[in-house]
Amino acid sequence: MTVQIIKDEEGKAQYAVIPYSDYFRMRLAMLDYDDDDESEWEDIPYESDIYDNVGLPGEVCNLMHSENVSLQAAWRIHCGLSQQDVADKLGISQSAVSQLEAVDSRPQKRTREKLAAIYGCKQEQISLYLPKEG
Repeated sequence: MTVQIIKDEEGKAQYAVIPYSDYFRMRLAMLDYDDDDESEWEDIPYESDIYDNVGLPGEVCNLMHSENVSLQAAWRIHCGLSQQDVADKLGISQSAVSQLEAVDSRPQKRTREKLAAIYGCKQEQISLYLPKEG
């Protein structure tokens, strides 16, 4: 099958262009798929925890998406603060705030508590990656 990949300006794949006959064949195959038949579904164990019902304001989620930033950065932008403003409030450098705003950042509990106080939210809303000890 011949496939053409269309990428954005950053080189990330955005679309795949395939011959119509291949697309048509795939659509026909999807018609044969019965997603109401639960007999072939696999049970996946789920363990609930205290963070299951932690919500985020839509504005913060929209900022994460539209600005392509981390959750911590979205909270900061939502509150109208600069990295330097947050650094001054935390008593750390602006570059340390930048590191806290990395997508995979896992701030410690005390840092989450301080950020929550600055942003006026719950500490559970500050990080997508919370340690087991909370």
